[in-house]
Amino acid sequence: MRTTRLGGSTVRVSELALGCAGIGNLYHPVTDAAALATVEAAWDAGIRTFDTAPHYGLGLSERRLGAALRGRPRGTYTVSTKVGRLLVPNKDDGHGDDLANGFAVPASHRRVWDFSADGVLRSLEASLDRLGLDRIDVALLHDPDDHAEQALREAYPALERLRTEGVVGAIGVGMNQSALPARFLRETDIDVVLLAGRYTLLEQEGLAQLLPEAAARGRSVVIGGVFNSGLLTAPRPGATYDYAPAPQPVLDRALRLLAVTERHGLPLRAAALRFPFGHPAVASVLTGARSAEEVRDTVEQLRRPIPDAVWDDLRAEGLLAPDTPVPASAPIAEATSPEEPS
Repeated sequence: MRTTRLGGSTVRVSELALGCAGIGNLYHPVTDAAALATVEAAWDAGIRTFDTAPHYGLGLSERRLGAALRGRPRGTYTVSTKVGRLLVPNKDDGHGDDLANGFAVPASHRRVWDFSADGVLRSLEASLDRLGLDRIDVALLHDPDDHAEQALREAYPALERLRTEGVVGAIGVGMNQSALPARFLRETDIDVVLLAGRYTLLEQEGLAQLLPEAAARGRSVVIGGVFNSGLLTAPRPGATYDYAPAPQPVLDRALRLLAVTERHGLPLRAAALRFPFGHPAVASVLTGARSAEEVRDTVEQLRRPIPDAVWDDLRAEGLLAPDTPVPASAPIAEATSPEEPS
């Protein structure tokens, strides 16, 4: 699987990255064996980039990912994790669960927002311990929506120093909106933005500012949430969008997308996976999985050829703007010669 360099850093990411919230028991429990099998299936498919966070299962995702990667040569894969939420032990020994935050784990800790310089250092130290690694390849500011000024004044400079010292390889911000990451691109020297849900086949908010800004400055964008919380895998009443039931107009648009791809004998999720690669700033697409079967299906869909007529029909029906960039028709694994391994 080909790799791409993030911004001006030396860190490389595979075209498909594994999001590890699922193996942190997102919504439903996953066994240790299933989590291990998920990472191993990703590895066997050529995926070499893995994204996690302390937030995911109160550290469970990081622990499981670290265990799954243990024994593999450290220079052969890329791990990104996040800062901004510190995990603080609960005084009641973790009675209850964390489902209110989306994770089926005991409530052993609580999350405390902290975008201070000290918070960044403490967060990364704890992540290294859970992962069992000696360094983090990519460190991302995680959802600083309500903490923008502190993240810019305190957390970002701390990450920049760590990058200069070689403690982390690349730095950036990961969010579910595009306006604030675009500001980071303008005002800082981040390498990468992880943009979740805002540049997909369903909606292209990121195309207004963020993606052109990244391209103009030689920075990279990793696209997450390409299925818009699952809506683009199987549009139907009750399907989720932004982690809540999809509003009817959004569902109707997804059903129109589905009708177009089905006319061409193509699963909607295949077009959704490939769509972001049409923009030159996009380095990788990140998708979550909780089983080896889900990983294998994702890779299979990514490698499907997408006829140019699919994009033409989406434009003709007003589902894509005329100037929206679209990817080449060849399967992505065959679109160009592989670059050097990460």
